[in-house]
Amino acid sequence: MLTRDQFDALTAIEAENNDNIEGHAPRQPKLSSTGTFDGALKELNELGLAEKNAITPKGLDALEPYRARRAIILAAGLGERMLPLSEHIPKPLVRVKGVRLIDTVLDALRDAGITDITIVRGHLAEQFDQLLEKYPYVRFVQNPAYSETNSISSMMCVRHMLENAYVSEADLLFYNKRLITKYQYCSNYLGISADASDDWCFESGGGLITKMTLGGRNCHIVVGLSYWTARDGRMISEHIKQVYEMPGGKDRFWDTVPLEYFREYYNVTIRECKHEDVIEIDTYDDLKKLDSSYP
Repeated sequence: MLTRDQFDALTAIEAENNDNIEGHAPRQPKLSSTGTFDGALKELNELGLAEKNAITPKGLDALEPYRARRAIILAAGLGERMLPLSEHIPKPLVRVKGVRLIDTVLDALRDAGITDITIVRGHLAEQFDQLLEKYPYVRFVQNPAYSETNSISSMMCVRHMLENAYVSEADLLFYNKRLITKYQYCSNYLGISADASDDWCFESGGGLITKMTLGGRNCHIVVGLSYWTARDGRMISEHIKQVYEMPGGKDRFWDTVPLEYFREYYNVTIRECKHEDVIEIDTYDDLKKLDSSYP
């Protein structure tokens, strides 16, 4: 098993090697300091996982347990705050400057080499079939209870698919596709650092999410993209079922399962991003601010 610093250094090397091959600008290592990176790189060389700032076959093998293998996209909702538009088109298929919202996450997943993708659909479900022309590998799962329950019902439909998996809301507009990477070290949520917010927020301590609240100070605004390791994905499958079957459980946000009901079983970190990286489009007014073609 790699240490966190070794993992960060090795994935930085792997990404830079790929960028050099593809002609992109190299990505910067995400370690805390140059000294930390140099120390981790020395260890990787000694272990035979890297050589001359390049990842070795042994290094690629060492990364395999951390590879993201699949993705779930939650797209079943009615999108009531997007009315009147969502009366005739599912919110994830709404276009922003000509691009469907859901395409931005699908493109990011494809660029990271992830094509095992399941979309949970409900409202106007048949319209999602149009995605198959561009993304023929996508699968659909129907949530029959989407209009009567909260997001936990969608996760019940796919709860056995959460090992080494991203889970994404379908109303995110990704400007930075590199928020979705081939490898993840631990279970995490995207979050945007904020001094104060009235939105859903994460409180944290010791590098781990301790609570999800509506509004907060010195917090991280919740972004609807998470990642679950093989271990946590196996656990959360059963925990989702337990909460769903509790009195009132069908009305819960699915995130409350690992972050509230069974928080002691999970060590979930925050993966920081910025407002300019990704935008969650909640309402029709949000849409109009981004695309002036909407009246």
